[in-house]
Amino acid sequence: MRANWERVRLREICRYDKNQGTHDGLKYVGLENIESGTGRILSQSEQLDAKSATFSFSAKHVLYGRLRPYLKKVALPSGAGRCSTEIFPILPSERLVREYLAYWLLSDKTTLDINATCTGARMPRADMEEVLDFDFHLPPVAEQRRIVAALDKAFAGIATAKANAERNLKLAGELINQGYRHIAEGQGRRHWERLRVADVAAAKKGSIRTGPFGSQLLHSEFVDAGIAVLGIDNAVNNEFQWGKRRYVTPAKFEQLARYRVYPGDVLITIMGTCGRCAVVPDNIPVAINTKHLCCISLDNNKCLPSFLHTYFLYDPSAREYLQQQAKGSVMDGLNMGLIIDLPLLLPPVEVQQAVVDNFRALREGINLFIEAQSSKLTALDALKQSLLTEAFAGKL
Repeated sequence: MRANWERVRLREICRYDKNQGTHDGLKYVGLENIESGTGRILSQSEQLDAKSATFSFSAKHVLYGRLRPYLKKVALPSGAGRCSTEIFPILPSERLVREYLAYWLLSDKTTLDINATCTGARMPRADMEEVLDFDFHLPPVAEQRRIVAALDKAFAGIATAKANAERNLKLAGELINQGYRHIAEGQGRRHWERLRVADVAAAKKGSIRTGPFGSQLLHSEFVDAGIAVLGIDNAVNNEFQWGKRRYVTPAKFEQLARYRVYPGDVLITIMGTCGRCAVVPDNIPVAINTKHLCCISLDNNKCLPSFLHTYFLYDPSAREYLQQQAKGSVMDGLNMGLIIDLPLLLPPVEVQQAVVDNFRALREGINLFIEAQSSKLTALDALKQSLLTEAFAGKL
């Protein structure tokens, strides 16, 4: 802390201005209207029941969301309005520049300190009276304004860089889809045989199946070791990954053996996060799948698992069918019948392999680009916090 800075209690330089009422006619701000970590109000509305209690605020206030403070719901309103009682309007004194206070509230250190005051496990709320007793290093007003101006300029540059990285990530996603279409069309997609997924399933009972329902498998029957049970988390990233490990006893497995998963099976999520797909690896131990997955055992002489995986995720025919048939506009429900009838454009196996190989090479190149852009976003967020740390230590 610099020599001309004061050490004060936060309550000495600001107060909570909780003017509670219905405040008819004022635009409403809820926690959902405040963007995490930026200080921006995304929108205001009049949708709240006029009888509900709210706090009024003005352009002199800083709004702070005390519910789940780790979300950093901090905002600087540009005019009068009303807000949820989960949002505290903070009125700075003449000694405290409100933008300086807002940046302080957005810093990781302040957030960690406020999190430590929370009560309630499921809905943690900050103890705002305890927050008022925090030590605050207070520069002269002119110095506060200088620091705010420096942070505004730096954060504007960071915001531009983040927007560019996010745009690049979006373009990368579009390039993947375009790349698949280019590869498939180059391999004669328009002449591929028109089938259904059911036509390429292995010639055995239960080759397309979901997992045990209801009382067939209860959560209380999971144990710490035994036969693995696969769920959404194993396929949610569109490649097989071990998530939370779940097991049943060998005896329970004997009752559920018809739900066994085999190497090369294709898993599709049909509940929760729907429409994700993964191929079961060759080294899978004995395992079964839950009801949240549809498991497909293929006739590999007709269709390669890697091809169905790629086709399901990227082919326009598959995606259009799923969007039309799935329950809900965001694919919030699939069922085994829809997957059985999924239209499948199928080339010969050697062409399937060529499509998979070419697409894998494309994905590897694009994934390197995605990783670079994602790392850039992480670094930019870290830079913001580094600047805030420097600022409140008097080093900016």
